[in-house]
Amino acid sequence: MKRLFLLSLFSLFAIAAPAIAQPRPPERSTTPKDVKPAPEIVSAKYEGGLFGYSDKEEGKLKFDDANQRLVFYGEDQKERFGIPYGSVLMIYPDEKSVTSTAGNVVKYIPLPGAGLAGLIKEKRRYLILQYDDPDVDAKGTTSFKLESKEMLDSVIFSLGTKAKLKQRGDAYVRPRPAPTESN
Repeated sequence: MKRLFLLSLFSLFAIAAPAIAQPRPPERSTTPKDVKPAPEIVSAKYEGGLFGYSDKEEGKLKFDDANQRLVFYGEDQKERFGIPYGSVLMIYPDEKSVTSTAGNVVKYIPLPGAGLAGLIKEKRRYLILQYDDPDVDAKGTTSFKLESKEMLDSVIFSLGTKAKLKQRGDAYVRPRPAPTESN
């Protein structure tokens, strides 16, 4: 009886194992659905990450197609920095769900049900940009906070297209160059 049980258990695993272990190739989407190109100038908040610019600042991102770069202008409309399209290695969206400031304040009021205000969440959307700094031999990551998911998607789509990156899911990446054979 014990042998029959072990034999049937072994048979079950022998039949099911190949079906479970079959890897599938990743699905590749060609172009995002319903994504419109971004406007030339987009409101954004610089969150940090660029060498020499550590302060967070409200401003605008501008696609400078004539000079092939993405430029950030501060609140005073002066150019802070530019990132050449050719230096962009990867761009992708990030989203964080945080309790709003009002929710944090209200949840500590000593009233019945006030604690539920802590459940009030807001979503913050970020454009994450990895780049290869052309002035120094260093790579970095910077981020910009954008207002809406639609704007974030359109900026990523436009920048990925202009920088000639390949789409991988929600992200756009610059593939490594193929290694050359040397004798």
